Amino acid sequence: MKKIAVMTSGGDAPGMNAAVRAVVRRGINLGCSVFGVRRGYTGLLNGNKLIEMELGSVADIIHRGGTILLTARAPEMFEPAYQDQAADFLKKEGIEGLVVIGGEGSFKGALTLEERGIKVSGVPATIDNDINGTEQTIGFDTAVNTILDAVNKLRDTATSHERVFLLEVMGRNNGFLALAAGLAGGAESILVPEMEYDLDEVCERVLHGIRRQKAHSIIVVAEGAGDVFYINEEIKKRLKADIRVTVLGHIQRGGSPSAVDRMLGSRMGALAVDLLSEGKSGYYTAFRGNEVFPTSLKQSFDQARKFPEELYKLALILAR
Repeated sequence: MKKIAVMTSGGDAPGMNAAVRAVVRRGINLGCSVFGVRRGYTGLLNGNKLIEMELGSVADIIHRGGTILLTARAPEMFEPAYQDQAADFLKKEGIEGLVVIGGEGSFKGALTLEERGIKVSGVPATIDNDINGTEQTIGFDTAVNTILDAVNKLRDTATSHERVFLLEVMGRNNGFLALAAGLAGGAESILVPEMEYDLDEVCERVLHGIRRQKAHSIIVVAEGAGDVFYINEEIKKRLKADIRVTVLGHIQRGGSPSAVDRMLGSRMGALAVDLLSEGKSGYYTAFRGNEVFPTSLKQSFDQARKFPEELYKLALILAR
């Protein structure tokens, strides 16, 4: 394989640049010409000019958040006509293999290109950490630490004013971010879409803390667990207390990637190129037991990743 391309797709995640860097430099090391696709699948559909990447093209980016290739969401890729269009563009440009760095939707798009004769390799990059088959995705560790920094800062104010704080974090469909940040931050309660919760019980946990002279409470809420402002009003009614809401929003996506995400991006990006060079297509780079290895792209979305209920229960026990 002499001509490959790399793209980032979907939501950005810290560590994507580390993966791009690894793809480019490993590809050149193996004698490939490597081209960058700007704006993900949208770039393919718009026929954007591919950028030939050199060793210097990816210098000084490993520490940067976001993605130098830019990214976008392309719902058109769910339609066969646009899938044909994207594959035809790659063939016209002479691209033999494509590395797709992104999440579940990006991987689904990659498989449609494989069905049309393009060899593909995936690198899981999403702060949601919701890809089935891998313990961790690029960007998750950095996002958790961003939330944890916010929890630490909120705790100072919450203690000073003896208040309850609700902190909404990302997680429209899952609570992996909320669980990790809540456990690491010692939150009194963690509300996630996967687990039923009772606001009376949440309030009782706050009161339990007050009875043992705890000056504050932090409640982490995944956005998919319910409207945080509604939850706020309901808790206010029950506790008759001054409660504040903080919504972190997209601040969770940005920032310099952690060492964990830089290493993960580097290892996964290099392996993705190795798979293509060996003629292997339809795989993504999974991480488990400190090893990075190929796993079927289809497995990444054929079933939802299991929520770690035991870890959730442990977090609630330790917060008492």
